[in-house]
Amino acid sequence: MITHTVGLALAASSSTESGVSVREIASGKLIYMDKMFSINDLEIFFDNYNNLKNSLICVSLPWDNTMLEGKWRVLSKQYQLVNGNEKFLNRDNWMQRFSSRGTELLNNVAERCNKIYRYEVYLARQKLNLYSNYKEHSSADCKFLQNILRKEYGFEELPLNMIPAAQLEAIIGNIVADKALKSETTKIFEFKGLDVINPI
Repeated sequence: MITHTVGLALAASSSTESGVSVREIASGKLIYMDKMFSINDLEIFFDNYNNLKNSLICVSLPWDNTMLEGKWRVLSKQYQLVNGNEKFLNRDNWMQRFSSRGTELLNNVAERCNKIYRYEVYLARQKLNLYSNYKEHSSADCKFLQNILRKEYGFEELPLNMIPAAQLEAIIGNIVADKALKSETTKIFEFKGLDVINPI
């Protein structure tokens, strides 16, 4: 029986923070939030997390920023239709938009937990009406997201002072996990053996 949801906003590298949040389904409250940097930190978290068998986990897909230069950065934006377009040649695998960071860890966790999914932060924000007109990860965007999570989605335990963007994106993972429990998600593709889902 699933009693908890875990949201994990995985960063593209260890130089930026990853966020994790745990929500208890019965009370609807966030019982744990933290930020981590290395895959080692995440391994320690999952090794010490007691409710792994009773949890549904949603992990974000980090963007792969290592190979994009010049015109390829423009051409590889998420709104460009590149698959099947013969004008765009896949040189140096630039069409791979997501990083495979943490794949081995997630495969280990998948064997020990109830269910694990991936989600794409920006698509989920659009579907859940959490997208602002501010620059992504700016202080105004984070404040907007934090306020709407408190008011519209009932996360009243969030403090009034600002929390890191990674933790806010991890909470989006909790919302996506709740939608998955209610069968209100759809599979959009598969990445490294795990289904990537998005709210309907």
